[in-house]
Amino acid sequence: MKASLKGPLMALGALAVAGAALAFIAFSNIGDNLVYYWSPGEMLTQGAKAYGPTIRLGGLVAPGSIQWNAGHTELRFKVADSDQPTATTVEVLCDQVPPQMFREKIGVVVEGTFDQSKVFKTSRLMVNHSNEYKPPKDDKEFKDMMKNMSMGDAPQQAKR
Repeated sequence: MKASLKGPLMALGALAVAGAALAFIAFSNIGDNLVYYWSPGEMLTQGAKAYGPTIRLGGLVAPGSIQWNAGHTELRFKVADSDQPTATTVEVLCDQVPPQMFREKIGVVVEGTFDQSKVFKTSRLMVNHSNEYKPPKDDKEFKDMMKNMSMGDAPQQAKR
């Protein structure tokens, strides 16, 4: 083969391989493996499209919504768009022990599925937190921090 034809044939072959790969991605079921990231309001506006696929739901834990059943390792709470009382919320059912930092008004991301009973079921709960540590200023602030971490009838920390 002539050297003058070798370059264009290689380029044509590379384009054919790239085109085949692009066609595979476009026409395969890759869309079935996508994970959507939505806030509660965005998810609820999707209607029936939100039922079934794996979703990452992000928002704030609604005040007064945490219900912990240690006997069945069941955690129920609501994720809200904001900390306003009128914010859109979605009820979440989680089957794992919550992270130690889990509390009201903290940012969370849960991954799972939403069903027609309007309950978001998850086994993956992630807490958003800053990387900035601020020690309690006084004894009252320390006691308030410990109270926020206790979550009612959740297992208590061992006294040191």
